[in-house]
Order: sequence, then C-alpha cells, then structure tokens
Amino acid sequence: MHSEKSDRKVTDIKTEKNQNNQKDEKLRKNLLANGNLPRHIAIIMDGDRRWAVERKLPKTDGHKYGRESVRDVVRACGQLGIEVLTLYTFSTENWSRPKAEVATLMHWLRESLLTEITELDQNNVRLNAIGRIDGLPTTVRVALKSALEKTKTNSGLILNLALNYGGRSELVDAFRCLAQKVKIGELDAKNIEEKHIQESLYTADLPDPDLLIRTSGEMRMSNFLPWQMVYTEIYFISDIHWPDFRRQHLYESIATFQRRKRRFGGE
Repeated sequence: MHSEKSDRKVTDIKTEKNQNNQKDEKLRKNLLANGNLPRHIAIIMDGDRRWAVERKLPKTDGHKYGRESVRDVVRACGQLGIEVLTLYTFSTENWSRPKAEVATLMHWLRESLLTEITELDQNNVRLNAIGRIDGLPTTVRVALKSALEKTKTNSGLILNLALNYGGRSELVDAFRCLAQKVKIGELDAKNIEEKHIQESLYTADLPDPDLLIRTSGEMRMSNFLPWQMVYTEIYFISDIHWPDFRRQHLYESIATFQRRKRRFGGE
C-alpha cells in the first residue's frame, strides 16, 4: 500500500512537471511570436535573506538556493535569444553586511564560477563582469578570470555579472577616465558630450537595459546602472523572493514589456 501511494505521488509530480514545462514552452513561443523582445534584461535579485527567514533557515541559505533561479533564468534567456542579461550580483554596499555572510557570498560566487562555467560554455554563453573587480578576494578574481577567458569567443547570450558594483562608483571611475584624457590633451573639456561619458562606463560595449526586473517587493534602484537605465522599463514583483523566481516569472515580465509603448521622452 505504501509503495502504491509513493508511486502515485511520483507520477503526480512528473505529470505536474510536464504540464508546467508545456505551459512554459507555450509562453516562450508566444513571446517569440510577438516579437519586440528586450535586447538587454537587468535583474536586481532581491529577497534571498527574507526567503530564508520565512523558512526559519540561516540567511545565507537564501543565497545558496538563489543559484537555481540564476541557472533557470540564464537558460531561458539563451533560449529566447536575449542579447544581454545583467545580474546585480554583489554591490559596493554589500560589504557592510556581517563578515560571515559576505564570506559565504564570496564562497558561493567562486563555486558558481567554477562549477557552472562548463554549461555556460556549452550553451555558447559569454561571461562578462562589471564593477571594481580588483576589490574582490583573490580566489574569486582567479576563478572569474578563468571563466572569462574560457567563454570569451562565445557568441550567444552575454551574462553580465555586476560584482563589487555601484552606480555612483561607476560614474566616478568614468569621470576620472575623462579627466585623465583632458589632462594629457587627448580631449578638450568643453567638447565633452554624453557619448564620451557613455564610452567611459563599464558597459561601454553593451546596449542599455530595456527591461529591469526586481523581485521581493522593494521599489527602488539601489545604485544600479543609473546612467544606463534612464529609459528602461521597470517591472517590480512584490510577492516573489529571488530563490522562488523561475522562467515563468521572467516570461510574464517580458510579456508586460511587450505590451508597453516606449516613447523615450517623445510623443
């Protein structure tokens, strides 16, 4: 009797999974048919710690389980043909968190870089990183350098990790770059235009984000890509913490984007 119940439960789980996969595939095809996909999606992966607290788990467990969300979203973006996916992975402000939590975050980051890179490479994903990378621990920098090198010739999705990143810090670094050019006579200060600032940003070679997604209910930008997102469409998700975010939530966000009319200050 117990075996029959167990077998029935396994069958029910498989059936539900197949149904969900079919729904996801239908959504994906609808998005592709509608066209007007965002070239660049940026995500503030918020709610790891709240997810863990709600389940009476250590806060650091939220970061661990959030990695599965990253895997699913990266795979989904690749299958949709999205050009760039930028993930707000670790901000300059995150250093103020408890040392044990920061150490755990760095551990998971290094482990992910080492263990996920084979699948990324096989799926033609090119890894990129923005931020003050030199401020990361040596072990993380070594793993990151290896991952960047392994995928540098790939031509599919660009997975852009914002690491030790702060929007204001990025602007400071850009202005320092411009100041140096003025100092050596390469650029006249009175001729500085928006394009010169754009060319000095970490994201100089990437299109600006078309869609920003933030999970877990907070409705602020948190020092994330302030220059690049002046005309980005924003989608806040109030009832989903990042570890529960999956491709169906991504698809819903993109569908909302497709229904919006972008005016870029005109009309």
